[in-house]
Amino acid sequence: MLYADKDGKVYEHPYFRMAAFSGSEPVALREEDLVPMPGFSKLFYIPDCPPIGLDPDTGEYETVPEVEISGVKSECYGVAAFLEPGLVRSHLPAVDYRPKSYTLPMWSYTAVGFKDGRYWAAGFRIEYNHRWAPENYDDRELAPAIETFQGEHNRGPLVEHLIDCATKNHCFAAKNLFLKRWEAPLPVSRGCNAACLGCLSLQPEPSCEASHRRISFRPSKEEIVSLAVNHLRQAPEAIVSFGQGCEGEPLTEYRLIADSIKEIRRRTERGTINLNTNGSWPERVRLIAESGLDSIRISLNSALPDLYHAYFRPKGYYFSDVVASITLSREMGLYTMINYLVFPGISDNKEEMEALGGLIRKTGINFIHLKNLCIDPELYLQAMPEVRGPGTGIRQMVSILEGEFSEIEFGYFNQPVRKEA
Repeated sequence: MLYADKDGKVYEHPYFRMAAFSGSEPVALREEDLVPMPGFSKLFYIPDCPPIGLDPDTGEYETVPEVEISGVKSECYGVAAFLEPGLVRSHLPAVDYRPKSYTLPMWSYTAVGFKDGRYWAAGFRIEYNHRWAPENYDDRELAPAIETFQGEHNRGPLVEHLIDCATKNHCFAAKNLFLKRWEAPLPVSRGCNAACLGCLSLQPEPSCEASHRRISFRPSKEEIVSLAVNHLRQAPEAIVSFGQGCEGEPLTEYRLIADSIKEIRRRTERGTINLNTNGSWPERVRLIAESGLDSIRISLNSALPDLYHAYFRPKGYYFSDVVASITLSREMGLYTMINYLVFPGISDNKEEMEALGGLIRKTGINFIHLKNLCIDPELYLQAMPEVRGPGTGIRQMVSILEGEFSEIEFGYFNQPVRKEA
């Protein structure tokens, strides 16, 4: 078991063993539940909250508020990992959250322990993709790339916003724009028709600080088209995507997106144009699809309406509208993806798995993104109307889905769907 002191320094406990949660319940970890923590992952500690460990002699789970070493006592705080892209979290950290009086920042907190000189995290790799491998994002290459880009393009407000995203928020997609490769972002929306608990760009008081600065202006069609066309024409495995962590819901700017796509496609047929969305307005999805969209990724935390509404907190739309958008996207020939926000103990619950299976059969989607839901675990569990844990296990859930739906791709990242003409 790992624990941290009041300064966040992390230690291996001399007696207690690592425990983990599925939902709000401790569960036994197996060797196959753990992977060596990849080097580009991060460790966090959770102030005020003691870890829960497994007593190796009794087999009982115990809260560990302090440790005594060489006669010196010190407080213990829980430790969690944040896994690098491409890995799916299977278990939550075992922590007593009762002393906490704050909201944790929006990261995906993962159970982590220590053995044989290395960290081990509860999760598994669902996809390796060179386009998103952290080792391919050396910031020593970014500054000269931005300087070159600025010399070649007009310095409009959208470019300036994305420079901020690349350098301050370390957004990989924004960095790709300046490095002239892979998937690049096209944020457009200041507003949203949902109030997601885990929103990355807007958090109300009292809560944690938002992870990203939301775009504060409406980009011009001319700047959107210029950036998109230049990227699609020259980038390898090129994708441009509307709907980013630094904006609201792109369907609120559906006419701007549709008009921009028409002009982009008038100038180039190369590369993939993608939309990341909550899918709340089917008819707006239709209009954008008709303009020349190639792929769409629609976000869900659950295939059960009550759990969906508890997290997304939609304003003026319903889960049925989202299902209609998914169905419509497939009917219109879009490469259709679900951005499935995974949470141990809920996503792998039997009722949820049955509902997800029914949604897959009804809509005929192409791809399921298994994305770790970035949120304070306690906040999410308290918001869910019925938490039925522990689940069957996230890894087991994926194995069941892969066996039942062999025609569907499972992964972590957006895929280019057009050939590089």
